Amino acid sequence: MSIKTRKVAIIGTGNVGSHCAFSLALQGVCDEIIFIDKNEVKANAEAVDLSDTISYLQHYVESRKGTFEDCSDADIVVVSLGVPPAPNKSRLDFLEGTLKEVDTIIDPILNSGFDGIFVVISNPVDVVTHYIYEKTNFPKNKVFGTGTTLDSSRLRRILSKETGIDPKSIQAYSMGEHGDSQMVPWSHVYLGGKPLLDLMKEKPDTFGKLNLDDIAKRAALAAYEIIEGKGCTEFGIGVGLTEIVKTILHNERKILPATTLLEGQYGQADVFASVPVVMTKDGIEEIVEINLTDDEQEKFSNSCAIIKEYIEKAKHIK
Repeated sequence: MSIKTRKVAIIGTGNVGSHCAFSLALQGVCDEIIFIDKNEVKANAEAVDLSDTISYLQHYVESRKGTFEDCSDADIVVVSLGVPPAPNKSRLDFLEGTLKEVDTIIDPILNSGFDGIFVVISNPVDVVTHYIYEKTNFPKNKVFGTGTTLDSSRLRRILSKETGIDPKSIQAYSMGEHGDSQMVPWSHVYLGGKPLLDLMKEKPDTFGKLNLDDIAKRAALAAYEIIEGKGCTEFGIGVGLTEIVKTILHNERKILPATTLLEGQYGQADVFASVPVVMTKDGIEEIVEINLTDDEQEKFSNSCAIIKEYIEKAKHIK
């Protein structure tokens, strides 16, 4: 009997890629992490630095610099390269620069024989994921983005601060764009199984004072505070990516928000946007279509319209 090791290749070893690798190693999610970057010295340094943690971790993981040929037998390729964030710039402002970087990696990955799953982080992630899907001609279930995985965690953090309830006891998703236009389906936010909207009616002096529009806005704009203070976000996305990879490699069938191809769901088609999905060892098995109120549907549609606008712009970038 042969035992197959779990292998993840990370393309782009900047702050995001390196923190993703560290989180994967720390949680013992995979057996082999390959760092691939045009700056080979940086990739090697990150791999060696991570290797120095192994003797103190619970699980062994091989960490090394690699080439695109190493993608041939990878289970997952994480795309985390692109233009670094900057204060007062939205994710959509980096589209052209990021797509030029993405164009340099697609053929080498495909030529390696890779047939695993693409998980895309590079911003604007919804548009970039759509671009990679069309360029690779991979099945739709095997190309998706982290999308609002991180935004949903930020939303639960803010709700936890406002309510005093542990974020792990809060079920809440951000949906749509991983960006300023994302929305929150408040009709499906639960605290310990209790609908938040019911709690707001039952406890007007506490939960009733929550400003839902303000909370949604704070969640959508949370990255700007971090970028202003330290130049990038890295810890949150590292752990969010790890949750996705763990769900895939362990075939957990967990429901997480991710940016995936919509084909009529939520009244949208030919657009990658974040919605709850069932993840398995084969990638995205199913889109979970929750019932939105008319107001929520309008906000989600508006967010998708913005993504579509930039998908069209991507087609004309040379």
